[in-house]
Amino acid sequence: MKKNLISVIILALLIVNIALTAIMMFSVVGSSRKTAALVDNISTALNLELAANGNGEEDEKTAVPMADIVTYNVAEGEKMTIQLKSDGGEDAEQHFCIVSVTLSMNSKDKAYKKFGETLAEKDSLIKGEIFDAFGQHTVDEARDNQEEIKDEILERLQKMFDSEFIFNVVFNDIMVQ
Repeated sequence: MKKNLISVIILALLIVNIALTAIMMFSVVGSSRKTAALVDNISTALNLELAANGNGEEDEKTAVPMADIVTYNVAEGEKMTIQLKSDGGEDAEQHFCIVSVTLSMNSKDKAYKKFGETLAEKDSLIKGEIFDAFGQHTVDEARDNQEEIKDEILERLQKMFDSEFIFNVVFNDIMVQ
């Protein structure tokens, strides 16, 4: 009789152990999923923050496949001499920036079909936007904040064409003096 009673007690303890293990597994799996989701959200937020600060990969520029990128050299690749804003110092010397600008365009965009082929006709308008963007900056700002100027030119051009088929601005052979 003692052996049967011990077997029944062992069986009851086994059933309790299995029940408690199942409860523990469900609680651990649930919190594990929540932790994984939290880590995913944090990593997504960090990637967005890095891209927004310019420290990560530039997702807009890499979103367009290389085969779909078309470039356009503003002013037919000639260097433009742009007068910069006076810094208001005692020297009151006029400063200039010499630069050639290349625009990167997405050939698969709807607006490219509308504007891309005839972009050379709008060259003077594009140069005007570039001159205005550079003209708002002093010589020190033009040296130190070239990315900001690129972004400003890009915004102006996207606003002018009311489209984002132009997705990147590149300065070639820039010289600020």
